[in-house]
Amino acid sequence: MLLHNAKILVVDDDEDVLIALRLLLKSKVKEVVTSKNPNTILSLMQEHAFDLVILDMNFNGLVNTGNEGIFWLNKIKKQKAEIDVILITAYGDIDLAIRSLKEGASDFIVKPWQNNKILKTVSEHVEKQKKKQPQKLHLDAETQIIGESEPMQDVFVKLNKVAPTDANILILGENGTGKDLIARAIHDNSLRKNKPFVKVDVGSLTDSLFESELFGYKKGAFTDAREDRKGRFEAAEGGTLFLDEIGNISLRQQAKLLTVLQNRQVTPLGANQPIPIDIRLICATNVPIKDLADEARFRKDLIYRINTVDITIPPLRERGSDMTLLANYFIDFYAEKYGKNTFSLSAEFLKKLKSHHFSGNVRELQYALERTVIMAEHQTLEAEDLIFSAIEQPQFQVSQNETNLDALEKNTILTVIERNNGNISKSAKELGITRAALYRRLHKYDL
Repeated sequence: MLLHNAKILVVDDDEDVLIALRLLLKSKVKEVVTSKNPNTILSLMQEHAFDLVILDMNFNGLVNTGNEGIFWLNKIKKQKAEIDVILITAYGDIDLAIRSLKEGASDFIVKPWQNNKILKTVSEHVEKQKKKQPQKLHLDAETQIIGESEPMQDVFVKLNKVAPTDANILILGENGTGKDLIARAIHDNSLRKNKPFVKVDVGSLTDSLFESELFGYKKGAFTDAREDRKGRFEAAEGGTLFLDEIGNISLRQQAKLLTVLQNRQVTPLGANQPIPIDIRLICATNVPIKDLADEARFRKDLIYRINTVDITIPPLRERGSDMTLLANYFIDFYAEKYGKNTFSLSAEFLKKLKSHHFSGNVRELQYALERTVIMAEHQTLEAEDLIFSAIEQPQFQVSQNETNLDALEKNTILTVIERNNGNISKSAKELGITRAALYRRLHKYDL
């Protein structure tokens, strides 16, 4: 996190101090927000993803504790424990400032200050934030993995441990949580990062395509095989093969995949000689692990092969403060992309954002905010600027007291079809019925 990308909050009841710090910092950082009233601190922190807070230690009569700075320091740290807070103090309050360090302050500045000293102190703490935790894993210009919540920090810790190894990884999580980004991050932080990263959506492959896509074929192996073609295993040689939607492949496909993983070699269609392979395997699925453990659906011996370590990506609704972090990131990104000025987020905008279920997770959030930036007419985004797509809205709801079996069956079918993006074959497989049986039920319920 470079200084010019930092967002800083300055709180002091002296207008001259606010003006001086704003003038000093505004050309060096991305954003400086100032406030004379410490009662606004918590709401401002909800609206902005600040990297640092500069806080006065004494306010006139707002908090009658005699230790106003420490009082507000505790409030700030309770809301966002990892944020750095630098206190501003007069020379005579140094003992109090030292005590504040024990309460969680990161540093203090003594009045009157030297500008160079302040800039150095701010720079050091912004850089420390960068090193302290992997909040953002950069993948490309448009895509980052962002998170400071406890569930995402657990993901980052596990990712940093497994990435340098050659262990096979199974990534679990709902649609839209970013499983493909985690797979890419594992590869980019591995010893194979300079070798190929090959992704295959195996859940969409028929049995015949499964073999030709993964294992390759020789010229003449079938009618349209006009030349030799390498499969994805060979294409990923020395690097990483990412098999997405692994939970949706058939038992026959599972048997063929297991054979390759056991023998560490593939035999292209139409060939007699096997080819050794050296790949690191990462798989992903939105199917819960307990459902994969059903041997009628998925082979346990294959689970053990692909699942040396599993990483579960939490849904967006369980990621707490990440919602605000992601919102600010996407809004800033799309404002720059579409040539618009920086937006601020109203309290009502954030309230509406956080109350939404986001069944489509980060992907839904991203597209909603892109649409918001494109359509916005003012620089402060209000609740009415945020429009959610009907795609992710449930089409049929059953009340908690609903006991009608037909209604429950209809709701289950709709939920599964929605989760599989309308794919009837995948939906039938997940429901444990044939395509024909699913079509009969669709006709039955006029779906």
